[in-house]
Amino acid sequence: MLVGVPKEIKNHEYRVGLVPGSVREYVQNGHEVLVETGAGAGIKASDEDYVAAGAKIAPDAKTVFEKADMIVKVKEPQPTEWAQLREGQILYTYLHLAPDPDQARGLMQSGVTAVAYETVTDAYGGLPLLAPMSEVAGRLSIQAAAYALTAHQGGRGLLMGGVPGVLPAKVLVIGGGVVGTHAARMAVGLGADVTILDRSNRRLAELDEAFEGRAKTRYSTFEALDEETDVADVVVGAVLIPGASAPKLVTREMLKGMKEGAVLVDVAIDQGGCFETSHATTHADPTYVVDGVIHYCVANMPGAVPLTSSHALNNATLAFGLALANKGLAALKENPHLRDGLNIHKGHVTYKAVADALGVDYVPAEDALKA
Repeated sequence: MLVGVPKEIKNHEYRVGLVPGSVREYVQNGHEVLVETGAGAGIKASDEDYVAAGAKIAPDAKTVFEKADMIVKVKEPQPTEWAQLREGQILYTYLHLAPDPDQARGLMQSGVTAVAYETVTDAYGGLPLLAPMSEVAGRLSIQAAAYALTAHQGGRGLLMGGVPGVLPAKVLVIGGGVVGTHAARMAVGLGADVTILDRSNRRLAELDEAFEGRAKTRYSTFEALDEETDVADVVVGAVLIPGASAPKLVTREMLKGMKEGAVLVDVAIDQGGCFETSHATTHADPTYVVDGVIHYCVANMPGAVPLTSSHALNNATLAFGLALANKGLAALKENPHLRDGLNIHKGHVTYKAVADALGVDYVPAEDALKA
């Protein structure tokens, strides 16, 4: 199979779909890899590095999309990219379709087979291809919040961990999954006063044991959200419903009770955001203010640390990607966990949460593949 790697074109996105080491794995499995010139620049990988790994270099993205049987990316295709996709081609990348009807329509019209990293599952009920970027985004959320809290950024002028005799910042993490756990770990490491909200008693018990009292846990209710947002200096939104739009947990009304210069970091923005006042921002212009509260809603947070992120992502996506390259659609038929990643096939939406969010007909992946 000819595997294509175009350069990412989303605003300030520096990651790459395949690092040179992964290219070598595809080549060793008998595949050809075509990489757009400069695709690895964000991770300091030159065209020569890719050639040494066995790839061929394409002069532009158009050549990659025209020739490749399978496209491996990081972020969701942009309009100029989905216009170049075609039936019979496999797209393997993050999609986040629920809040993005334009992209969904573009992919449906193209006829492409689109496999989304964020809905591939594992035997333990996890999302193994989403997890590494959730880890990165969770940790980055605290770095971003710490910077936004500084006075010259419009924040409250707080040092996250305080100093002896001065209280640290209060950090509220909504959601105790991968993002929330890593956000809490970073915040605790900086010395912040951390509270984690979640609606799973089992998960709260696990977190309580893991943090050994260094972070507080609380069952998430509207009352708890009201009380905790009122006293928080930083709120990290870390909720996830696989494939679906994120629930709006922090309302506009709640903002009125928050401290001026407090910071909201919405890590769920890829799925539409979990704050009512959220809208996607970029690394070029990452924050805005609503009712005196700073919002950080960058939709590709891990793109800020592409060297770490690209290698972590490739570690997770390589095995499934090789299965798709080795077996094509048969890999989706054989592996139920990979099949969970199938979101669109030949014009049909094959992931129920996406279909429900978009208000379109749902065709089970098994049925779409049979057809």
